[in-house]
Amino acid sequence: MAERVTALAAEHYPAVELAFHPQCFLSSGHFAGSDADRAASFVEVANDASFDALWFGRGGYGSCRIAEEALGKLNGAAAAKTYLGYSDAGALLAGLYARGFQGVVHGPMPADIVRTGGEAAVLRALSYLSTGAADTLELSVASSGKVAAFNMMVFSQLIGTPLQPDLAGHVLMLEEVSEYMYRIDRSLFHITSNPAVRRVAGIRLGRCSAIPDNDPDFGQTEVEVVQHWCRKSGIPYLGRADIGHDASNKIVPFGGLRSA
Repeated sequence: MAERVTALAAEHYPAVELAFHPQCFLSSGHFAGSDADRAASFVEVANDASFDALWFGRGGYGSCRIAEEALGKLNGAAAAKTYLGYSDAGALLAGLYARGFQGVVHGPMPADIVRTGGEAAVLRALSYLSTGAADTLELSVASSGKVAAFNMMVFSQLIGTPLQPDLAGHVLMLEEVSEYMYRIDRSLFHITSNPAVRRVAGIRLGRCSAIPDNDPDFGQTEVEVVQHWCRKSGIPYLGRADIGHDASNKIVPFGGLRSA
């Protein structure tokens, strides 16, 4: 994956220099190295002023295990960076945003190159990182004011932890993959019941893909479920968002568009 992404970047964005940290190629059970390895590499790159961005290699589970420790070690150089990723990397994105970091972005990662149409996803991320191109953004970002985007289950698990950001006045975009409808329903109950989340400007639903069959059928679609919990909580439902665990996943800069 690293070789393919590097070659693609060299072809289309020759001025961009990519550096894959050695930690990306470690293995420790489910993880790319131990918690200590992963925390140390994150802090090393984040605190190095020679890097303009920290691009998460993939969204594999594990960010929540290192987030508090790593975030407490960041310096001024780290605050000036762009951080791009999604899925379980949302734990670190949330913690960064909660601490006032301005360059927090939901969007494709290098590992997306193995998806069908994945080169387009990687090129979208490279375009955003190199030029901030408007055509890489989720369409509603331009008109939504403050925004944030998360995997639904990851965001649900962040609620009530030190990583939970203040999203008052934000449009919250949520996507999901490979979860039963009853778990989507349970997660949305938890999200929309939180008093802090009820201060969002509204919720947009991204794609919920690869939903396993439920026996018996759950009887409601993901749209009907999010509409149900938005009605009960008083949170406006604002329609769909063009984000998800797929090659069409669009860019969402937390906080929305900012003047140059």
